[in-house]
Parts: sequence; C-alpha cells; structure tokens
Amino acid sequence: MKDATTIFGIRAVIEAIESGETIDKIFIQKGLSGELFSELKRTLSKGNFNISYVPQEKLYKLSKGNHQGVVAKISPIAFKGLEETVEPILAKKEAPFFLLLDQVNDVRNFGAIIRTAECCGVDAIIIPEKGAAPINADTVKTSAGAVFKIPICKVSHIKDAVFYLQSSGIQTVAATEKTNDLIYDIDFKKPSAIIMGNEAKGVSHSILKTIDYKAKLPMHGEIASLNVSVACGAFLYEVVRQRI
Repeated sequence: MKDATTIFGIRAVIEAIESGETIDKIFIQKGLSGELFSELKRTLSKGNFNISYVPQEKLYKLSKGNHQGVVAKISPIAFKGLEETVEPILAKKEAPFFLLLDQVNDVRNFGAIIRTAECCGVDAIIIPEKGAAPINADTVKTSAGAVFKIPICKVSHIKDAVFYLQSSGIQTVAATEKTNDLIYDIDFKKPSAIIMGNEAKGVSHSILKTIDYKAKLPMHGEIASLNVSVACGAFLYEVVRQRI
C-alpha cells in the first residue's frame, strides 16, 4: 500500500525499489524473518539504503495498515549524483557555493536550512545517505517549496564529498566551536563549501581533520550554541555579504 510519502508491506517495498522509486528511508521490524523478508534483503543488498531496525510499535505509528514489519518513506524529489551536479556548476561559475550537512537529522531544521540556502544562492546541498533527515511533508513545508528549486545530492560519506570538492579547487569551511577563528576571517569570494554539523554532536571529528578551515560565530550570551538552522543562516549570509 502507498500514500503520498509512505509505503508499507514487504512486497510493496520490494516493488517500489525495483521500479526505481526514490526511497528516503526504510524501517524494518527488529527480529523479522521469513522467506519474503529474505527476498527483501536480497533486493536491499543491490543498493545503499538508509535502514533503521525498530520495534513493532514504531511501525504502527508510521503506517495505516498491515505493514508486515516493513515501512518505507519515499522522497518527493529525486536526489542528484555529486559529480553530475557539481561539474556543470564548476564549468559555469567562477565562485560556486556549496553546502554540506553532516547528519542534520531534524526535518524542520533541514527544511529551514534548504529555504535559507536557496535564498542565499547556494548552488547545491550535499547530504549523506545515512543519518540525514528525510525529505517529507514537514521538510517541504518548512522549506517553503525551496526543496524543489535547489539540487540536493546524496553521497555515501560526507568526507568523500569534501575530498572531491577540494580536488576541484573549492575551499571547505566547517562551522565548529572547536576553533578560535571567526567566520568573518574567511575569504568567501573564493569557490567555497560550508559544512554544518549534527544538532547534538556538530561536525564529526573525521571531517574536521580533512577540511581547509574551521570557523565559528562570536557568542556573547550565556547559552553556548545556536540552533543549527540559525547558525547556518548566519554562515550563509556572511558569504552573501562578502560577495555583494
């Protein structure tokens, strides 16, 4: 069975995958077994899917019928490949502008970030296949439709995207409190990519070791951090300010 964004039932999920639907996330009941489930596993082994193993109660909340232990979320957009997206942008623009999200997993934060990124002229957003917020009705609504206006690429690992962008002459800048350097000290007139991190953990340590610059926003209050969508907006608009 299927509604606007959800498929449930093992056979329905298998058929959706085989027909080329853009599957955003698959929820599988813990301990599931059986011949049909084995067929599903064989189908999943042919691709790289974002899978969560969850209690049965979670599936009842996600579906409206007999889920058979499996629920899948369909993305309302088709995700782009990294190279097929980046290469034409590099060919057309002297100073391209990319945004990488390292496991931002709240759909409303994600939607708000997409909206701001579109307003700031970001050329493409890059997210990981696993650990990122899904693009669902809440994401679309919070983005005010911007999700349909900006390319969103999915990659196996954000670190690989960082290496690829660096090899293409793009400076990579991570938003992190683990530095003394302010965002205002970075020259964003150059081709640039900004990396924003997970709501709780920030940009992962492995990525911080690979990027070109770390930068933070000045904080004068007692609270030590900003919401990631707010911080992202401040970073993106610093790029806009410098390029005006």
